[in-house]
Amino acid sequence: MDIKDLNKPQLILLAILLSFITSIATGIVTVTLMQQAPASITVPINRVVRETVEKIVPVPGKETIQTVVIKEEDLVVDAIAKNQSAVFSITKEVKDLDGKTIEIGAGRGFVISTEGTIVADNTLVFDDSVLYVKNDSGKFKATFLSSNEKGFSFLKIGTPVDVKDKISFTVPILGDLSKMKIGQKVLVLGSTISSFIFEGNKDIKVNVTKPNGGGLVLNLDGEVLGIALSGETVSFVSIDVINEALKTTKII
Repeated sequence: MDIKDLNKPQLILLAILLSFITSIATGIVTVTLMQQAPASITVPINRVVRETVEKIVPVPGKETIQTVVIKEEDLVVDAIAKNQSAVFSITKEVKDLDGKTIEIGAGRGFVISTEGTIVADNTLVFDDSVLYVKNDSGKFKATFLSSNEKGFSFLKIGTPVDVKDKISFTVPILGDLSKMKIGQKVLVLGSTISSFIFEGNKDIKVNVTKPNGGGLVLNLDGEVLGIALSGETVSFVSIDVINEALKTTKII
């Protein structure tokens, strides 16, 4: 039979058969050559083949690399969860029009040391006030330590208002403002949670109301970048400036 007399299905089968025979022949020749080749040639070839197979089929007992897509929403949730207990609401005692002592809000503050030192908004917290701080672990008296010309104050967590309460908090991990990139999201944890896009200016402009003054400013890794202030001139102070001031503050 002449090949010209074959129909299309027969031609396809013939091509497959020839390809199969060629593959077998190539394999036999390759094995023969590999057996005769010196080790300087066979070892590198075997290594390449083994590594290629390992990438396709995981070898038992060896770790495999898995690509995980992390959503921005998950980063926000995680950053808040890490630092929620570090943020305290602050109240202070004042006299009302009838001369009665009442408590009013004085913004927020957050813990910056394991000793229970809190940094707060200086425009809302004064040294002659009776102060209280509160988080999920309870309400506690607070002592005013000092104020700074940059617009923040230091407080010290004191005894619980209710003896049953036991203080519990986390100290935020320090972030690096110089590593922030334009377009990255920044979070502010105050009386409410807000966010904004970092625009590259290290002198960050944070637009917060007085209830949010003293809020914790974070990156998406949950690291503290600084404090949000409700003042008209300065709205943000970096954590580096705060820590430098803390070094010269007497903790009682």
